[in-house]
Amino acid sequence: MDALSEVLKALRLQTGIFLEANFTAPWCIDSAPGDEDVRHILPAAEHVAIYHLLVAGRCRATLADFSATVDLDVGDLLLVPMGEPHRLGSDLQLTPVRAELLVEPGPAGAPAQINYGGGGERTRFLCGYLACDPRLCRPLLGALPRLCRIPVGDGPATRWLISLFEMGAAESAAARPGAETVVARLSELLFVDAVRRFADALPPEQGGWFAGLRDPSVSRALAAIHADPGRRWTAEELAHAAALSRSALTERFGRLVGEPPMHYLTRWRMSLAAQSLRDGDEAVARIAERLGYESEAAFNRAFKRDFGLPPAAWRRAQRAAPAAV
Repeated sequence: MDALSEVLKALRLQTGIFLEANFTAPWCIDSAPGDEDVRHILPAAEHVAIYHLLVAGRCRATLADFSATVDLDVGDLLLVPMGEPHRLGSDLQLTPVRAELLVEPGPAGAPAQINYGGGGERTRFLCGYLACDPRLCRPLLGALPRLCRIPVGDGPATRWLISLFEMGAAESAAARPGAETVVARLSELLFVDAVRRFADALPPEQGGWFAGLRDPSVSRALAAIHADPGRRWTAEELAHAAALSRSALTERFGRLVGEPPMHYLTRWRMSLAAQSLRDGDEAVARIAERLGYESEAAFNRAFKRDFGLPPAAWRRAQRAAPAAV
């Protein structure tokens, strides 16, 4: 299996919500939910990624610090992978209104809606919120722009995306058995589609994790790591899997992905370890063994370097956090 599929398989994407937003110029909103709103709409969420699919009209989008701004047109999908505060509007210089203050229930059986603006040119979005585990999403989230515009166009692909959003919105509004599972799967499908579209559109000279996926040799090394992270890999074995010499893999992997392959392996193991510690009762020694560490002490040192606490202490802190909230 390819490296992207292995990472996506482990992402643990969780349920999301969908809504419809209609604006008339002039308008400007602060579109990212605050921490309290996230806890209200997605109580179990550690991290929320945000989608906006523009199905009518046009607008501009910017991060709250104005460090990135994009123009959006019909058929554009805007992905805010880190869930950062951002503005959408016909005029970004207007004082933004917080989007969560504008959300109102839709008609019976219809999704929640936002209707706002000055009565001029119309703009319509289908929006989604997706909860995910930030540790397991780290390779992907770190490789995506903070404000990611993905042109989909106005052909069959856009109609397909609209139908997914509309189905997700309908399920979000319904209290039917299984609705949460359906919404989670639709959210996952939209996320995977967006990531693939972004990767396909990258220029050849682009570096980063996605560039590593496109390189035949580096991709083989990435696939080997993600397929069997518990194997006691050596640099020579990863180089053999990539069909390169050790020095050639180290140079190419570092140039494209941004770190040596063994460092990448350690970070991925720590992500998997954090998931196991948070979600289960498996003994620390067993997790260490399963992830390829010769001793619990070596695993403890590696985990503390990444998370600031030994594994057992980190697990206790994570389980105490929900009670504190």
